[in-house]
Amino acid sequence: MKTDPDRARASRAQDARVVGVVGVAHSLSHFSQLLLAPLFPWLKEAFALSYAELGLLMTIFFVVSGIGQSLAGFVVDRVGALPVMLGSISLFALAAVVLALSNGYVMLGVGALLAGLGNASFHPVDYSILNARISHARIGHAYAAHGVSGNLGWAAAPVFLVTIAQFAGWRAAFVGAALVSLVVLAVVWWHRDALEVQQHAHESAHADGAGAFDFLRLPAVWLGFAFFCAFAFALGGVQSFAPEAARLLHGVPLEAVAWCLTAFMLASAGGTLLGGFIAGDPERAERVIAACFGAAALLGLSLAWLPWPGVAVPFVFAGMGVASGLANPSRDMLIRRATPPGATGRVYGVVYSGLDLGMSTSPLLFGMLMDAHSPKLVFVGIAAAQALLILGAFRTGRATRIRSVAAEAA
Repeated sequence: MKTDPDRARASRAQDARVVGVVGVAHSLSHFSQLLLAPLFPWLKEAFALSYAELGLLMTIFFVVSGIGQSLAGFVVDRVGALPVMLGSISLFALAAVVLALSNGYVMLGVGALLAGLGNASFHPVDYSILNARISHARIGHAYAAHGVSGNLGWAAAPVFLVTIAQFAGWRAAFVGAALVSLVVLAVVWWHRDALEVQQHAHESAHADGAGAFDFLRLPAVWLGFAFFCAFAFALGGVQSFAPEAARLLHGVPLEAVAWCLTAFMLASAGGTLLGGFIAGDPERAERVIAACFGAAALLGLSLAWLPWPGVAVPFVFAGMGVASGLANPSRDMLIRRATPPGATGRVYGVVYSGLDLGMSTSPLLFGMLMDAHSPKLVFVGIAAAQALLILGAFRTGRATRIRSVAAEAA
């Protein structure tokens, strides 16, 4: 018979296993978001494409992912998270193979579509598993590790793909990406028992009956959607044109421009880990989000108006990354509070589709500001989106509390 310390150790080990496997799969989803962009120089030359045509491939990816994500939650609640995760990883492998075999723009578009479809389900899948399998005491740490795994996927993709393309060509790079997907598929299959989530009877009833859409009446769901749209809008601005805007404003050396984004992503990963320790209390999620994004917004405005020396700018980006990362686990905790029982997949699917909407519109709008020779407005726009996140966090939290009081009264 196991003693209490034995059970505690077993619980920690099981939680670590679940978080590790989900993190590997989540890292692949972020890796596949950058399946195309790092290889644009090779694809442009191979198929004589314009920058607009290359950009449209990313639009295809995020539009399909956004629409699919809002629908994937229903599938997750209906058939379970594990089958959907296995199918999504298989789609990543298929997308990479199609891209490797491409003989023209149409096949590139099909590859982008398949990759977007694979990406669509990951947030409803991941959070359905984490919320069901991780003990309450460690859920904040699980959210932190989940966020870090995504950042690591973003960081790994350009290095992996570009290195292979330089030595063996772009087709070999896509083949390499397909092999990565197959390895992750094998890992998830091997540990599938850790990811299985029991479907309760009331969940199946909601998935099949008229109540399946009841959650859409909750203001907290749509406030969460708007929150993630603003979050992705700010992140898209940082990832796309903020480094170049900083170069124009502060004379950042060319060799240091790339370090602006690298510093942001690495600092965000570190901040997310730390944020897991302060996300344990769901009731303070709004205050944490407000403090962190308030700091990030002020740093962004400082890049627009203060005369930073060029060599210091990557450190400012790092400060923005830390502040944003600290807020991420509390952000996930806020959405968890807003999720009614039996609707985890559907709520996360709708709410996180806001990420795809923000990421699909942000580069275009910030690019227009750059074309208008207004690099300062890039940072003003990023800061404005982060300020909206503060308002959105408090509005979402308030709507959640109102729903909880009403439920208790009923």
